[in-house]
Amino acid sequence: MQISVVSHREPEPLDLLAFERLAAFVLEREDAPAAVELSIAIVDIAEMAELNAGYRDKEGPTDVLSFPCDDPCAVVGPDEPVTLGDVVIAPEIAERQAADFGHTVEEELNLLLVHGVLHLLGYDHEADEDAEAMQARERVLLEAWQAAS
Repeated sequence: MQISVVSHREPEPLDLLAFERLAAFVLEREDAPAAVELSIAIVDIAEMAELNAGYRDKEGPTDVLSFPCDDPCAVVGPDEPVTLGDVVIAPEIAERQAADFGHTVEEELNLLLVHGVLHLLGYDHEADEDAEAMQARERVLLEAWQAAS
């Protein structure tokens, strides 16, 4: 399992290893292939707005974006990893949402990361029943993470 976390913000006050640990936990719990690659980027509001406009045709920043690459069930050669894709998170948006929802910034960032990774693993929330299933899985994973930490 290879997880890379980069920040496009300077200086970066967040613990990037915490993102790596949570992502690994989610991938293990979701039975992702052992040879999996995942990239996580921490960006500022301006970059997130640019990505949101460029890839989703939506104005303004969002909290998290997922950019899938390989199908998580892809059959690859023995020395070839499955590249899941990229999760991009805007912590400033997470801070606002945490205040609005009455929980900590860390809890909001964890939720956004889990949400983004689940998208890469094939979950979506287009239909109500899919949204309910995705939210239920997020809760299970975050509760398990909390208990393990």
